[in-house]
Amino acid sequence: MTDLPIRVALPRGELRAPLAEQLAAVDFVAEGYGEGSRSYRFEVSGRPGVQVRVFSDEDTPIQVALGNYDLAICSRAWVDELLVRYRHDSIVPLRALDLPSERLVIGGAAGASLEAMAAAGPVRVATEYPNLAQHVLTRLRIPNVQLFEVWAQAQAWPPDDAELAIGLESDLAKDNLETLGEAHGGGVWLIANRESLAQRDLAAALEPLMSLPLGSDAGGVASPRPLQLGDIAPLTPRPERETFRIAVPDGHAQKGTVQALASAGIEFEGYTEERADRWPRSSIEGVEVKMMRPQDMPRAVALGGFDLAMTGQDWLGVFESLFPGAPVTQLCDLKRSNYRLGAVVSEDLPVDTMAEAVALWRRDDPGRTIRLASEYASLADQYARDQHLGRYRVIPLSGASEGFVPEDAEILIEGTETGTTLKANRLRMIDVIMESTNCAIGHTTRPPGRRGELRDEFVERLSAAGVDAG
Repeated sequence: MTDLPIRVALPRGELRAPLAEQLAAVDFVAEGYGEGSRSYRFEVSGRPGVQVRVFSDEDTPIQVALGNYDLAICSRAWVDELLVRYRHDSIVPLRALDLPSERLVIGGAAGASLEAMAAAGPVRVATEYPNLAQHVLTRLRIPNVQLFEVWAQAQAWPPDDAELAIGLESDLAKDNLETLGEAHGGGVWLIANRESLAQRDLAAALEPLMSLPLGSDAGGVASPRPLQLGDIAPLTPRPERETFRIAVPDGHAQKGTVQALASAGIEFEGYTEERADRWPRSSIEGVEVKMMRPQDMPRAVALGGFDLAMTGQDWLGVFESLFPGAPVTQLCDLKRSNYRLGAVVSEDLPVDTMAEAVALWRRDDPGRTIRLASEYASLADQYARDQHLGRYRVIPLSGASEGFVPEDAEILIEGTETGTTLKANRLRMIDVIMESTNCAIGHTTRPPGRRGELRDEFVERLSAAGVDAG
């Protein structure tokens, strides 16, 4: 056991730069970490046997809980997101660190109140932190809650697609949401796996990490007092929407969507290749446009929030694999933002097919569990069954996935446009699951009246533009 490397998980994102400075000051230098290298694995200078792996904050606590990593630095909110639902005694908090941190808050429209919302009900809540949200909402004793677990940008949902969002205070403020309560006080922790701490000599990594500047330990899960509610209004159906609502994406899909719209002769003010307002303006009477994450569009359409949404075929496939009977369908292919989704393995693996890879992995151990890591967890599960992998395990991820293979998973189910990040991490795609492009999606039931006519018109124009692009 003493020959095993000491494995340390460090965060990517906004914590990366300030943490890299502090690590350098205590002589714990992972060359390239602070510079934002595309690689997610690093050796630590002058500390043989210590390995660093970069994770999305969300994925770190479970990796430590499972014993895959001995030590880690991550946001306290993500540790508590795990612990409020799963009481792991395998995670040991060692030290609160002096690093930038934000609290999680409950946000709603300006002038709103939790008491008024709770009395009127139902209260729709969007969040990336479903366990913390459930904990806090239960203590508030809101009688009727619909919780929407979203991929990102929960602040995009209120006030029209949810009453509340729970997320970082600064994110909610960007969308002019007012703080109505606290969900978590924030903080950054150094944590350890309990068994590693008890049974292994971690001094080469633990000593410098324990000398990082000490931060406040005042954060943690909020426990608000129950709301003082009067009479609860009887539930009434929401009125039929009259406006035709369109969802357009940000991020990688934005450029292709803007081009598809332009080819169809459609332009939204505030939505260009360089700009993405939350609510772009349409010159077409009765048409309302909103920008949101493409991952969340199939759910929003199925819930009846949008008549038309432009997302990726990959995200539609993920949603359909999770909810096969959901009332959402592809209306047309925009034929832009080409994206390959497939099974990725180490480039050092001397095989050409997945069957050969499985045979190699199980050559000396026929019962070996094959691990598949992916942001597309449901598609990874479907792929494992389609390939008849036998004993397998799917590891859901939130990002920084390329560093999982080969140490923490045999297979990565991942998408790529250029393959640059795969190459930087010595990976290659051995099997293509799907070729994904942007597409327009809608509810399986055509909207009534003018909304249905507008959907037909938009789909006809976008379809023609897709043919030209193809």
